[in-house]
Amino acid sequence: MSDQPKTRLYVDSPLSEGQAVGLDHERAHFLRHVLRLDKGDAVAVFNGRDGEWLAAIDGFGKGWCSLTVTTRRRPQADGPDLWLLFAPIKRGRIDFVAEKASELGVSRLWPVFTRRTDPNRVNTDRLRANAIEAAEQSERLTVPEMADPLPLDKALAGWPLGRTLYLCAEAGNVRPIAEAVRGRPRGPAAFLIGPEGGFAQSELDEICKLPFVVPVGLGPRILRADTAVVAALACWQALSGDWTADGGDTRPPFRAPADPTAGE
Repeated sequence: MSDQPKTRLYVDSPLSEGQAVGLDHERAHFLRHVLRLDKGDAVAVFNGRDGEWLAAIDGFGKGWCSLTVTTRRRPQADGPDLWLLFAPIKRGRIDFVAEKASELGVSRLWPVFTRRTDPNRVNTDRLRANAIEAAEQSERLTVPEMADPLPLDKALAGWPLGRTLYLCAEAGNVRPIAEAVRGRPRGPAAFLIGPEGGFAQSELDEICKLPFVVPVGLGPRILRADTAVVAALACWQALSGDWTADGGDTRPPFRAPADPTAGE
């Protein structure tokens, strides 16, 4: 069996040497009919707890696929303790939010309803599926937790001690995000992104009174909600997250392709 996996999958099963893992119909179909894999082919698997492992395909059946876990490729490593609170937006754009937040290392996705939020319902199963797919492709070892949607005031009422909440405000007396993040010690953090119509002024006034809230600006232009998510998370990762020099990279070493001119 090759030690180079053909794809990477998130699974719920425990992972250890010799462990059998069963895949559902959707995953079995993907491996057999989309990727055209066969018995003996290698895939990488992770569950957010036991690191990343190499596994071999044992076989396929009607609506199933079985794997056997062989060797560990990477030990478990937790990502940054970073939450994203966001007002639900239209389908397509909210899927983009879940995908990009997962790629950018968010540990918890939390839809919150503000006074101007539209729509007022969230398909959390679909968002989680998007987050899982992004985690598989981005080679992170965890999958973001999907928190139950809540009205914003209820989410903030039980806010944990020691977690900074960066409020991305469209205007007002706010510090640039880079200045605000650099000025605070590293630790648990969260970002709050408002709805497409913006926060109500009375809502902003109430939020800004909370001691754990730090209002920040994202530049001189008005950003769409999904753009603001990417901009805010990227800034934080570059200044205080695992993009920094001591963040570490546990992925297997990059293997450069052979030089076809070598030996000439």
